[in-house]
Amino acid sequence: MQIYNTLKKRKEEFVPIEEGKVKMYVCGPTVYNLIHIGNARPMMVFDTVRRYMEYKGYEVNYVSNFTDVDDKIIKAANEEGVDPSVISERYIAECKKDMESLNVKAATTHPKATEEIDGMLDMIQTLIDKGYAYVAKDGTVYYSTRKFKDYGKLSHKNLDDLQGGMRSLLVSGEDQKEDPLDFVLWKPKKEGEPFWVSPWCEGRPGWHIECSVMSRKYLGEEIDIHAGGEDLIFPHHENEIAQSEAANGKPFAKYWMHNAFLNIDNKKMSKSLGNFFTVRDIIEKYDPQVLRFFMLSAHYRSQLNFSADLMEAAKNSLDRILTAADRARDFAAKATGEELTDAEKAMLEESKQYRAKFEEAMDDDFNTADAIAAVFELVKFMNTNITEETSLAFDAVLIEELNGLCDILGIKTERKAELLDADIEKLIEERQAARKEKNFARADEIRNELLAKGIVLEDTREGVKWKRA
Repeated sequence: MQIYNTLKKRKEEFVPIEEGKVKMYVCGPTVYNLIHIGNARPMMVFDTVRRYMEYKGYEVNYVSNFTDVDDKIIKAANEEGVDPSVISERYIAECKKDMESLNVKAATTHPKATEEIDGMLDMIQTLIDKGYAYVAKDGTVYYSTRKFKDYGKLSHKNLDDLQGGMRSLLVSGEDQKEDPLDFVLWKPKKEGEPFWVSPWCEGRPGWHIECSVMSRKYLGEEIDIHAGGEDLIFPHHENEIAQSEAANGKPFAKYWMHNAFLNIDNKKMSKSLGNFFTVRDIIEKYDPQVLRFFMLSAHYRSQLNFSADLMEAAKNSLDRILTAADRARDFAAKATGEELTDAEKAMLEESKQYRAKFEEAMDDDFNTADAIAAVFELVKFMNTNITEETSLAFDAVLIEELNGLCDILGIKTERKAELLDADIEKLIEERQAARKEKNFARADEIRNELLAKGIVLEDTREGVKWKRA
């Protein structure tokens, strides 16, 4: 199995630190709002990497964090007049709903930054003791970037090239810094902000220290794979390496994987451009499986363009797979022959080439685009060879083969059960009753349940209207 390693800028054979096991850390979202489709790409990409590793027989310890203390969370909390934890817990729950709808498996561990403060204080003190960090007059703790001789090895830039980028990280006055390139490990509280007591000041951690600490706690000092979007290469992942390797005295991650950006109609996604979409926006119009299929239709290191036309194409392509699965199951339900004929045995032997092509694609840096092409070859084979005359045994083997390959991609081959109009109306009535009783949690639950089944609700002056997505 070959993985493109950002650290080495080349594909390398995957050799785990511990035979048969994979320790994998994927940077998760900052939870101040619903996740957008840019957040969703790494979730689905690295979920698929995990699924394939497990298919290959590895025991995968998969850790993905939630950043639940941040300026944006505090701002949202102040606007609503609630504690920041109310905002973060709300959107952690909503994120998990979206991940479930996209068939993203729950991580082995989903740590939260606010629950790991003690570990951060410990690592920061270690960095101070080793001479890699220092305390400014106001209690801000900075990492002394030039003390780490390998700084820049992930982004492949030297310190002078990075100086401009580091300026964007300034939190306290630059005059406190020993060097403009130094970054924050701990910062003093501001009025109305959550804070924790530390030896240096009452305050909260910088962003980068969170992942170094959570990775060490749940995976150990050395891990196999660290992954995330390419926007995290610098400064976040570069700073993680500096912190972790300086504190632990060991190489941090063996392989660094980064997915490319997602554009909208060939433009960067931006609220100011009006082309910003949450996962919820998209699954109001499309089955979540269509969005997953679309995300995997390109290699993860290729820039991916999102558009209505491309989503329609993904919908039609996925439908070809689902239709083939439906057709095969229909024939299997009517089949009588329990034993494979010699001709069927020969055909099944021929069909093994599609799994081999699938594995070849996935072994080559998780090329899901070519893996999907192999699935379509299997679909064509099934449509050609499963007939009224084929045996149940033959049909069942090919159905299981299609299900198995699609499951590695996180694609379900069975369509959702269609809701009847009467069922929808009954759920709407239940939702209205819940709203009257001020049981808004149940009302939202029903709305989300209907949305997941392709039913969009609209509250109007005339009452609730619904339509199929």
